[in-house]
Amino acid sequence: MAAWSDVVAIAGRLPETEESTWYRTPALKVRGRSFARLRTEAEGAAVLMCGLDEKQALLASGGEAFFTTAHYDGYGAILVDLERVALEELEELVTEAWRIKAPARLRRAFDAR
Repeated sequence: MAAWSDVVAIAGRLPETEESTWYRTPALKVRGRSFARLRTEAEGAAVLMCGLDEKQALLASGGEAFFTTAHYDGYGAILVDLERVALEELEELVTEAWRIKAPARLRRAFDAR
């Protein structure tokens, strides 16, 4: 079981991540580009950026932690029920969301360390 504080802690280990807001909700950004936010207006899930193929794979996996809404149809973001996702999987998802939004030079520096 995870919480938004776990998302923040994971992202805090990624270069140039900052806490901010997005749609007036807690969010995480890299160089001003949002890659995660807490969906407080409904389920309280995390919204994490991902590729459309990854989103389809997560939804097809049958994992109870992953879902979407009509609002996110065709958009590269997955909704993650933080109470149902394993911390290891959450770490992978947050890191990938960061990678999607981070500039190439920052990704290369992160990979080189």
